[in-house]
Amino acid sequence: MGKLRRSSFRTRRTLATGVLMALMCLGLSLLFLMYVGGKEDDNALHQGLMAWSKVEPQIRQGTLPSLLPHDDDEAIQVLDANGTVVAATSQLTGAPPMVSFHPTNEKLSTTQVLCPPAGLSGCKTVTSINVYQPDGIWSMHVATPTVPWYGTTTAVFLAVGTSLLVTTAVSCWVFRDISKAVAPVTAIQRQLADISAAQLERRVPVPVPYNTYEEVRVLAETVNGTLDRLEAAYERLRRFTSDASHDLRSPITAMRLQLDEALTYPQDADWPKVATAVLAGVDRLQAIVTDLLTLAKLDAGAPLSGEPTDLGALAAAELDQRAHGAKIVRRIEEGVCVDCDRLRISRVLVNLLDNAERHTASQISVTVRAENGTAVMEVLDDGDGVAVADRERVFERFTRLDAARDRDSGGTGLGLAIAREIAQAHAGTLTIEDSDRGARFVLRIPQCPPRARTTEAPQESPAERPIPRRRLERLTAIVMNGRRQVAPHETNPAR
Repeated sequence: MGKLRRSSFRTRRTLATGVLMALMCLGLSLLFLMYVGGKEDDNALHQGLMAWSKVEPQIRQGTLPSLLPHDDDEAIQVLDANGTVVAATSQLTGAPPMVSFHPTNEKLSTTQVLCPPAGLSGCKTVTSINVYQPDGIWSMHVATPTVPWYGTTTAVFLAVGTSLLVTTAVSCWVFRDISKAVAPVTAIQRQLADISAAQLERRVPVPVPYNTYEEVRVLAETVNGTLDRLEAAYERLRRFTSDASHDLRSPITAMRLQLDEALTYPQDADWPKVATAVLAGVDRLQAIVTDLLTLAKLDAGAPLSGEPTDLGALAAAELDQRAHGAKIVRRIEEGVCVDCDRLRISRVLVNLLDNAERHTASQISVTVRAENGTAVMEVLDDGDGVAVADRERVFERFTRLDAARDRDSGGTGLGLAIAREIAQAHAGTLTIEDSDRGARFVLRIPQCPPRARTTEAPQESPAERPIPRRRLERLTAIVMNGRRQVAPHETNPAR
């Protein structure tokens, strides 16, 4: 079916080009033939004038022979003032006057087409010329072959042959050129049709630059680039699925073993301890599932509820409300404003702190500062650090590193991946940078754009506003009556 469509495309383009060239050649041929016909008319007129220039002196000198010389395609008659034929060419010997018209209105000559003139056969163009003599007006009639508008048959054959040759040549060239352009596209289509999920390593052929159009080569390179990204994404998805299955299966297996053992020996089981262990496994499963859902939302491009936020105040509030297993050193600047989703940026800090607490030796440093229009938040631990070669791998989902920073030490293996996704959703970055000791995670997001300052009149605080007299009297009455009455529109429902 695809081949039929491709052939149809070539056929349509070739036919369209052929028709266009045929119309152009037709127009040019008509102009050529009209030009040739005009030239033939001019030649016939010139031939008649030449005959007149030869015969007219003989008439005036009285030396006119009765038999006039002539060319093969012309006939001449000379009539005296009485209308008697006094001289003629051989084909008109003894013939009556071939025309009866004469120039009028003092014209020297007049021309008509007769089919045929008297004494001749076929259509002729006859020119009648007056020759003024002492005894009256003599007439000379010159008949030449009638020239059609297209000139000659040779000109017609030449125009038709040239038109057919040009139309055929251009159509064949267009067909060959389109076939040449479609061939690599066909190869690309066939290769793409054969690629499946099990053969993502295959690539489409890239045409040789000098042997095809640049656009087709760029198309092939773009398709191969897309296949590269698709293969990389599929490989990441495969690893992610495998790791997620392993991480979900591990706590489920542990819980199943604990429950099987307890059910096998129920009289010896410490059921509160079993319940506590199973609950810990459920908590781990819940944490993994929650992180997976968070990543799914981030991958789907869930909208951000951005609002101007003091990043330093946000970090300080998060540090104040959580218990720490290590010493926290704060280096927080105030007034570092960012447009961000407060809950998600708090999640970044929480994930970085959780990671740092699992791997620190004794101390964690949290820094917030402004740097060239960028808000910077750093979390630095004093643990073993991350090797330079692994600084990007730690942000991959369910990445396994060495035992010193293994995710099984309490994390789900998704916290850093979530943190980076949140940073990128805020048009920022999250990277690991060099430090003297430990791992130094650096978050960079754009600061708030500067806002023009406006001068506003100071507003009274609610405590400074005077209470209206009517309301004051009503409140006094409520207190005096020992009961609390509130109008329906003043009620505040409990939150």
